[in-house]
Amino acid sequence: MTAVLATYRTVLATTGPVLPAVSFLGRLPTAMCQLGSVLLVTETSGSLAAAGVAGGALAAGQTVAGPLIGRLADRHGQRPVVLAACWANALAVTALVLAALSHMATLPLALLGLLAGLTVPQVGPLARTRLVALVRRSGADERTVNAALSWEGTLDEVSFVLGPALVGVAAAVAHPAVALALAALLLATCGSAFALHRTAGVTAPGAREAHGPTARLPRRLFRPGRHAEAREARRAARRDRPRIPAGAHALRASMALQGAMFGASQAGITALTERLGAPGHAGLVYAAMGVMSAVAGLSLVLVPARIGLPARWRAAAAGLTVLSVPLLFVGSLGALYAVVVVLGVAFAPHLITIFALTERLVPARRMAESMAFLTSSIVGGQALALALSGRLAESYGPPAAFAVAVAAAVLVLCLALTVRFRTRPENADAPCPVRPAAEAPSGSAPPA
Repeated sequence: MTAVLATYRTVLATTGPVLPAVSFLGRLPTAMCQLGSVLLVTETSGSLAAAGVAGGALAAGQTVAGPLIGRLADRHGQRPVVLAACWANALAVTALVLAALSHMATLPLALLGLLAGLTVPQVGPLARTRLVALVRRSGADERTVNAALSWEGTLDEVSFVLGPALVGVAAAVAHPAVALALAALLLATCGSAFALHRTAGVTAPGAREAHGPTARLPRRLFRPGRHAEAREARRAARRDRPRIPAGAHALRASMALQGAMFGASQAGITALTERLGAPGHAGLVYAAMGVMSAVAGLSLVLVPARIGLPARWRAAAAGLTVLSVPLLFVGSLGALYAVVVVLGVAFAPHLITIFALTERLVPARRMAESMAFLTSSIVGGQALALALSGRLAESYGPPAAFAVAVAAAVLVLCLALTVRFRTRPENADAPCPVRPAAEAPSGSAPPA
């Protein structure tokens, strides 16, 4: 335990006390706006259908725009991109609140929800990218890098639990609009603080030794008469942009399937607690799963260094499959708590391992884009599975929704057992080869 605490102290010493606080508070609105928009539109319009459309539009916007915002951060640095996105998102959320309180029709609400999703600043993925860059720059070993990823995964888990809880409390005590107003305030203040923090430059193009086409274009290209040269330079940048390895696409699919597990589990839990006459426990059950997942994520630093990331992915996928099957047979509230809490043990290890594998596979110049793509995969998978599982639960009962979660887990296991990663030569622009938690000799094959 002392070694674990020492490792996390090393990670936090790299960032200082302010960055973790503002990055956590800056990503909290992302976890609040999805549920908050649904509750707000339901409260003001009285229509669950309109609420579903607005919430779905927000999720769709976030899924589509997440990788694009990450790509802009890779190309221009985090500071200007996050700062612009935070204020745009805060204004979009505020506009959605005002439109809902004004009882506007479904279409304007859906468009504003889409705008709110398109402008999500992706603080979580960018904070993960920044922290890993800081840790690697300090010369830390792979164990510390894994601890950094575990720390960021835990912050995500806590935000996913705390965000909806804050929305629920605000809706019960006052009005859902209060929760979204708080989200807009956090975006404008803590999101801006994250963007302006002194560490924002660590992932800027010039700081990554990327002096190729993805670095900033020379100012001379923007003088009068230089437009043709500027266009040609941009075309060259697109042509020479490092490719994403095929294995990274499999990791994105695995993350989307984990999002599907989240959505299906949420639908099944909601349906079962309603059937048992205890609908108020749905949020508590989901929160308990999130807390256990966060604890498991922090404990990953205890995994021996000899167990490589591909083996960890297979183990986490097997855990998701085996531990999700009991959901099909749950019939009481106590059993639901027990099964869901135990299932939470496998969620964070899978999520954190996927982020770690991606960090080692993709080129440094496309890291923020790749991290944002993973988060968007979760959001998209969760939204689609929630819509499908909700209908199945209404027609065939909670086990039908839980069956979607089990099927997603089986597909994750199939990916983990069949995908293989190849090492590549290490250079400034190429991603690092997949290694075990401890540094492997150069050119060695990834452990089984």
